[in-house]
Amino acid sequence: MANKTILEEEIKNTVAAEFFDRFDCTTILGKIDFAVRLKRPKDAVDFNDEYLLWAEAKQKSADIIAMLAQLVLTIGKARTFDKILPPPFLGCYDSEKIAFVPYSEIQDIFYQNDFNWNVAPSNHDTKEFRQVYSQIENIINNDIPWETFLFYFEKDKKELQRFIRDNFIVGKNKTTKIKIDKNNFISIYSKWLDTVKPTIQVNNWNAAKKAGIIDGDFYLADLLSDENKTLKEKLFVLLKTDHYELDRKIDESGFENFKSTAFSDNQKAHTQFWAKYERPPHEDYWDYIIERRDLLVPQDVRERKGSFFTPQIWVELSQRYIADVFGDDWQDEYFVWDCCAGTGNLLAGLINKDNLWASTLDKQDVDVMRDRIKNGANLWQNQVFQFDFLNDELLPVAKGGKLPDELYDIIADETKRKKLIVYINPPYAEATSATTIYGKRENKTGVAIIHKTRKRFQQKIGKATNELFAQFLSRIYADINGCKIAEFSTLKAISGTSFVLFRNFFLAKLEKAFIVPANTFDNVNGKFPIGFKIWDTNKKTKIKNIKVDVFDKNNKNIGHKIFYTFEKRKYINDWLNQYKASSDNTFGILNTRGNDFQNQNYIAIDHNAVDIVAHSIKFNITIENLIYCSIYFAVRKAIPATWLNDRDQFLYPNKKWETDFEFQNDCLAYTLFNNNIQSKYGVNHWIPFSEKEVDSKYKFKSHFMISFLSGKIIRNAYADLFTQLEAEEKAKSKSNWKEGEKREFSLEAQAVFAAGRELWRYYHLQKDCNVNASLYDIKEHFQGRDAKGKMNSKSSDPKYTELIATLRETLKILAKKIEPKVYEYEFLKK
Repeated sequence: MANKTILEEEIKNTVAAEFFDRFDCTTILGKIDFAVRLKRPKDAVDFNDEYLLWAEAKQKSADIIAMLAQLVLTIGKARTFDKILPPPFLGCYDSEKIAFVPYSEIQDIFYQNDFNWNVAPSNHDTKEFRQVYSQIENIINNDIPWETFLFYFEKDKKELQRFIRDNFIVGKNKTTKIKIDKNNFISIYSKWLDTVKPTIQVNNWNAAKKAGIIDGDFYLADLLSDENKTLKEKLFVLLKTDHYELDRKIDESGFENFKSTAFSDNQKAHTQFWAKYERPPHEDYWDYIIERRDLLVPQDVRERKGSFFTPQIWVELSQRYIADVFGDDWQDEYFVWDCCAGTGNLLAGLINKDNLWASTLDKQDVDVMRDRIKNGANLWQNQVFQFDFLNDELLPVAKGGKLPDELYDIIADETKRKKLIVYINPPYAEATSATTIYGKRENKTGVAIIHKTRKRFQQKIGKATNELFAQFLSRIYADINGCKIAEFSTLKAISGTSFVLFRNFFLAKLEKAFIVPANTFDNVNGKFPIGFKIWDTNKKTKIKNIKVDVFDKNNKNIGHKIFYTFEKRKYINDWLNQYKASSDNTFGILNTRGNDFQNQNYIAIDHNAVDIVAHSIKFNITIENLIYCSIYFAVRKAIPATWLNDRDQFLYPNKKWETDFEFQNDCLAYTLFNNNIQSKYGVNHWIPFSEKEVDSKYKFKSHFMISFLSGKIIRNAYADLFTQLEAEEKAKSKSNWKEGEKREFSLEAQAVFAAGRELWRYYHLQKDCNVNASLYDIKEHFQGRDAKGKMNSKSSDPKYTELIATLRETLKILAKKIEPKVYEYEFLKK
């Protein structure tokens, strides 16, 4: 190790060979330089592969504290400790020395508040690096006998070997326990599901779920415990040393009755699992973890009930909007009922608890809200109650129902009802989703279809009953008519094609609204808008085009957007269908689906021998409709899909496009360099160049596209494509193409052709090139595929990388040129 010019990788190999040869040092753990764990014996089944060391490595002599600080920032940025049990030691080494620090001495750094972990760990000039450096320096100076953990490779070789032999033993160091906080309690829950849950003596978890008991309740009982005794008595399940108690009730005699269940392995797995973690979490996190019980709900239950926790920034913004509509004194002048309250976070910040009611489907959530009341939540115990809004009758307690009598009196009184605001973030779950209609999963049994409201309103609102939020709105409108509604939901009620009947039924005035990105809500994936809308059901107005305020993920107002109903307009697929062609003489297929941006990824052009994507519509491409298909393709793809335009509908255009040949040719150029044609499925008729243009050494099998572009169709030259003369004549008569006319392209389109030509030329220089290759084939050649068969996103060939980047840039410019025409010709409405 005396060679100061030794490379970093050589240092790692040398350290591994000389000092850690009994261990496995080959694992690549994120961006951690060096990781040590026990070697796995051959044919091992039950093997503990916990890590013993994570270390930073440097080529040249370096500051120990600086190396450790960089390692801490690397681990903290990736939150490696949330995914993998941390080792007993962190360390660092260079060409002359190695140092170790017990992980338990360092771990508090990872849990400090208001710390930016997104800085580059290698940048030693950031304030975050300096802060961590100072913290480690303080720990070393005050808590660690440095002489015990610092070794020089040459002079301390025997001592270092002895230290590793005595300390690198799994289970020897008992000080390392993972702290639990609001960031990692979910990832720990995932591990708990695999390890502890199977040992809990519950014979039928599905039956337990139907009774309202979920595995997450057992996890919370474990998590919020000390010495295996749950500290929060109001939880639905309690851990009592060696068993769980649940379903606790007080009988008529005043005695508490409960059910209990134990462990099938004498609590062995439970003990081993929790030995790794420090319980309970810091008390500051308790309320948050209990509130977020929704994150522990199994996916099938979550989809059925619609657990979508409202972020506090949107809670506060929604309450500002309510004040704008109903006045600053609205909390004193109006009653408020959240009828799908969850754990009650939507009502946070409201001050007049006399006028607040909260109900929810789950008794556990009621218990959580009542427990929060004891900790300061601004609600009355008797105004928080269990109620299934989509199934239970609107009857007061006095008549055997579930509604508090005072709330029922408000609903029953026409005057008071006008002063009731139903303030909700209802479920967004639907009976089908992308994973069901696209063929990956069966329809979600029990989502939207099991409720009484579905049967009741199905004839009135049709397919809208697939959406739980539509069932909520329909019942509120029908049974509490005259009230105000302040609700979060998607924009389907405004612009959804399946909501025509709903819009005829739900006659209410929209007072004010805003939209935000859906993925700012927990449990919501995808890029689409969620709106907050304030309705007055006492004012009978049919839903029409609406203007809403737009806020980005940081709560910044970025303008306005109009959503259209389009009930009397045709859509772009209606327009395309008039150009249908038979399967004869097909040289490609256009996959079409839906009329909105959310389906953009499924719009594609493939070889006609390729099976279409499930639920897409196969549209044959021939010479008769090539231009129309190109217009359709470019219009659907040129404008990027965003969360803001996700629900925008593509429409049947006006006729102005018909005389704009430059627009048509721009669309053709865009399509020629964006398709998925692959020559392995058959003859490639999409090569937009001649052999001479790309310096091909051999003749192409098809010259159709270059002939089409130049205005020439050579009779009988393409027997596989045009077998009948009358088909050709029919094609010429129906298209705006005329034989002998060369297509003229704009400067932007010419730039695309030029960039593509250079890419083709470079490809034809390759020894193993396919002379009939398509653009897709060329990409595949240079980018290759990963182990799963997916095309890589990058190439190791710098020349290709430069050429494809140029092509993509010219396509972006061409797309920008096409974009205003999309609106001018009313394919889209601004």
